[in-house]
Amino acid sequence: MKRSGTLAVAVGCLALGAGVALMAKSVTGPGIEALRGVPAKDAGMIALQAAEKLAGKGSWELISVGRVYYLTGDKTTGEAIFGRVINAKPEGSDWQRIGEVYAEAGENAKAQDAFDKMLSVSPKDDTGWSEVGAFYIRTGQREKGEELTAKALAKNPDDYGHYLRAAEAYLGVRPGR
Repeated sequence: MKRSGTLAVAVGCLALGAGVALMAKSVTGPGIEALRGVPAKDAGMIALQAAEKLAGKGSWELISVGRVYYLTGDKTTGEAIFGRVINAKPEGSDWQRIGEVYAEAGENAKAQDAFDKMLSVSPKDDTGWSEVGAFYIRTGQREKGEELTAKALAKNPDDYGHYLRAAEAYLGVRPGR
């Protein structure tokens, strides 16, 4: 290989390495120094904005970020983030996670709407059935909840999670993860 060819390869590798380094830098968070000593609310917002940036296009990650915005009172931003997920061809589990945010916020009508969408997108998801069934039991719609729980148990009668979610719902225990 001629010297000019070797030099061109070296320059190309250097440029590629620099590009990778810049890209890596652009997707990393600000680090603890950006949070240390800052008032808690400001530090939380810095961390949340970093989390949103790092979430990229991941639906579950974005829903988690939207959840924090929504539950801290910035429902507009939370809804906008949920919209990014919903507009990108959501899976049933995406609708379910959004429904869980609404349920946690005490907005049961919005939760029910999201859960109904989850059930229509993933009509054979027995875990979804038991989780949504537990929501209905907790919110006073026991018959509807038991119907979904029955379907889940019929499909997978040895799944401890189905029974655990039913126990949480009947006993008034907030759903665990």
